[in-house]
Order: sequence, then structure tokens, then C-alpha cells
Amino acid sequence: MRTLISTAFLSLDGVVEAPGGEEGYRNSGWTFKQVDFVPEAYAIKGTEQDEATAMLLGRVSYQAFSPVWPSMNEFAAYNAMPKYVVSTTLAEADLATGWGETTVLRSLDDVAALKQTEGGPIIVHGSASLNQALSDAGLIDRYHLLVFPLLLGAGRRMFSTADQDARKLRLVEHEVYSNGVQKNVFDVVH
Repeated sequence: MRTLISTAFLSLDGVVEAPGGEEGYRNSGWTFKQVDFVPEAYAIKGTEQDEATAMLLGRVSYQAFSPVWPSMNEFAAYNAMPKYVVSTTLAEADLATGWGETTVLRSLDDVAALKQTEGGPIIVHGSASLNQALSDAGLIDRYHLLVFPLLLGAGRRMFSTADQDARKLRLVEHEVYSNGVQKNVFDVVH
């Protein structure tokens, strides 16, 4: 069974919206506008590319990343990696060219089936709605969280507000950087 890893930039109050400067959110770009850049805080991003064997995205994140990431040296390892987009509306004709093999999955059942295949870890970037659905369905195995020392108030959240039984996490890696960013890696205890 493959490991599904959710990775996110997260404010202390749980906001994940527009960390890199996406339009339409008043605090857009909060990861670099509000917090000093410390390179070691982002080392986990290189590790993720080295360890992941596939990428899973929601439609909105896929449409935001696919025109930009293929030309960014920081994300070069993702170019050849198979990508899976969870969407009920995205057509095959809407898939980007030049960003490697991409498959559209239509449901969380399709994601669960993908996890049962042979291969290494699958990484989920962005995709707030997808992350909430995956978490609520118990499909996420690990969280890579970079928690920023900010309270952003309004904005898309990492976790849903669904009324569920408690789910235990085990902290397997933790570090705090000079800019106040915390790296927290949690395994979901199944």
C-alpha cells in the first residue's frame, strides 16, 4: 500500500489559502511577505521531491500549478513524476501538456484504489478542499506541515469542521527555525 502524504504551509490558526501569492485573498503571499526567509525551513520541500513517486492534486491547485511549476527549477523533480487530479469536472482535454503523465480521478474511491497500487509515496500539494475530504475519509497517512507564526483569520483551512471521532497523530519529526516557522511531521495512527 502506498503512503499518502499531505504537505502544507499553514498559519497557526490553520489557514492554507494563497501562501505563494495567488490572487483573490487579502493576505496572499503570507509565507514570504510576513515571515523572514530562512532556507533551512524549506529543506523538507527538497526531501519531498526526492521521496515522492507521484503527486495528487485537486482541480484548482492543478490548474494553478500546471502552467507555472514545469518551468521552475525548484520543482524540477515533479515534472517527470506521474500526477493525479481529483475532479468531477476536469476533462482530459483540459490537462496541461508538457507536465508529464496526468490521470484524472473522479472520486475518493479512485484515490483509495490508487493507494492500493504498487509504488512509493504520493504527495498532495495545496488542494485545501481535497485535503479536507481525504482527511475526513481517513486516506491521509502522513502530514508535512510548515506552521508559520501568523494568525490570518479568514481563509481556507487545512482541516474541515466535520464532527468526527478523534484521530490520533504521532509526531515523528519536529524542528523550529529562527524565523519562528515550525516543521511538524505527523504520522496518522491507523
